[in-house]
Amino acid sequence: MKHKKRKERIKLLLINCILLVVCFATLVPILYAFSVSLNEQNSLLSSDFSFIPRRLTLENYRKVFVEEPVLLWFKNSLVLAVVTVAISLCTGIPAAYIFSRKRFPGRSGILQMLILLYAFPSLLSMTALYKLLSPMGLINTRAGLIIVYTGTMAVFALWNMKGYFDTIPVEIEEASMIDGASPVQIVTKIVLPLAKPTIAVTAMMVLIYVWNEYIFAINFMTGENTYTLAAGLYSLQASETSGSWPVFAAASLAVSLPILIIFFALQKNMASGLTSGGVKG
Repeated sequence: MKHKKRKERIKLLLINCILLVVCFATLVPILYAFSVSLNEQNSLLSSDFSFIPRRLTLENYRKVFVEEPVLLWFKNSLVLAVVTVAISLCTGIPAAYIFSRKRFPGRSGILQMLILLYAFPSLLSMTALYKLLSPMGLINTRAGLIIVYTGTMAVFALWNMKGYFDTIPVEIEEASMIDGASPVQIVTKIVLPLAKPTIAVTAMMVLIYVWNEYIFAINFMTGENTYTLAAGLYSLQASETSGSWPVFAAASLAVSLPILIIFFALQKNMASGLTSGGVKG
């Protein structure tokens, strides 16, 4: 018995060591970027480069917020992200619930068509989207980009939350209906609280998509004042001769911080499960 427990401890220790190595490996690019951002010299790959710069400086971070329009790009990305998340959830949650609970003619066909459209590479549809939005004057506008993002992520929100709604026992809703709860009360006071984990995950995934999306942003937003963070960061380092790698690294880390904060804020809801929600209900 003792030998078996010792074997399990050794196995657990090895697994933890492997996970630590993997975690450290994933942090290497971030640590590398942080080191470059503190470097006074405009060097990225040099023979004398070290993770601890010989001459530390915060000047690169000052340049990000003073000399470069990063705050404007941040505002553009924030507006796009908030509106896209709101529309995707407001349309995806009701649609996911209806497709999960109702059975109607054409239901399977609609779901299959939606997943087919979502699986279609967005890059191949760029020309068609451009031709559709251009006559309406939506090119180089936030509204046009929001339409593109929402059209993609609303389908993702529907499918992601439908799978979760399918796991919620119908008996919970039936019992509430017997107790006199209205359909609206069942959805708002029972189903949605139980679905907090998947709503948090869906919102986070939509936010990350909009925050990091580059292809549509660089092609549909042509002016520097309309750039998103992804397009703006590329413009900082568009040319190896004129660009500054330390400023680029500092900007990359600075714009990633809000996503990291939001992730930790939503971590509790993202980690909670269906069982704990059902017990609380």
